[in-house]
Amino acid sequence: MSNSFHDQVIAILPRLRVQALALTRNRTLAEDLVQDAVCNALAAQESFIPGTNFSAWMHRILRNRFISDLRKRRETTDIEDVPAAALATAAAHEDRLALKDLAEALDRLPEDQREALIMVVMHGMSYEALADATGCAVGTAKSRVFRARRQLEAWMVGEGAESNALKARVARMRNLLAEREAGAPVLHA
Repeated sequence: MSNSFHDQVIAILPRLRVQALALTRNRTLAEDLVQDAVCNALAAQESFIPGTNFSAWMHRILRNRFISDLRKRRETTDIEDVPAAALATAAAHEDRLALKDLAEALDRLPEDQREALIMVVMHGMSYEALADATGCAVGTAKSRVFRARRQLEAWMVGEGAESNALKARVARMRNLLAEREAGAPVLHA
C-alpha cells in the first residue's frame, strides 16, 4: 500500500496546490498548507481505505487543515498576493481586464462558493467529489457552484450596465470561462 499511496500523493500535488492557492490566496501560505496536509495524510495513511476516493480524501484533509490553521490565526490575505503568473494571459488587453474583473469578483464571493466554483471549473472535479471533499450533500455542492456563477454574472454585468465596453468584457469573460470548462488552455503561467 505504501508505494501506491505515495504515488497517489505525488500525483495529486498539483491539484492540491491549486486548491490551497484558492483557499489562502497567498503562494507561500498555499505551499505551507499543501506540505502540512501531505504530512497529515502520511501520518494517517493507515486510515485510508484502498478503493475509496483518494482525491476527495486528500482535498478534505487540505481543507480541514486550512480551517484549523485559519482558526488559529484568524487572519486573511489579499488576492494581490496571488502570483501575477496565475492571472497572466498572452491574450489582448480586453482579456486581461476581463480576468482582472473576474479575480476581483471571485474575491468577493463567500468562501464556500469560491472554493466550490474553483474546484469544479478549474480542477474539473465532479459534484460528487466536491461534496466528499467539503463534507456536504451533492445538492449543496451544485447549489454553491450555481450561486457562485449567478453572483459572478450579476457583478460582472451589473445592474443596468449601459457601457458597451463593459458588455464586451463580460462577453469575453464568458467565452474565456467556456473555453476553460471545455478544457482549452486560457491562463498561461
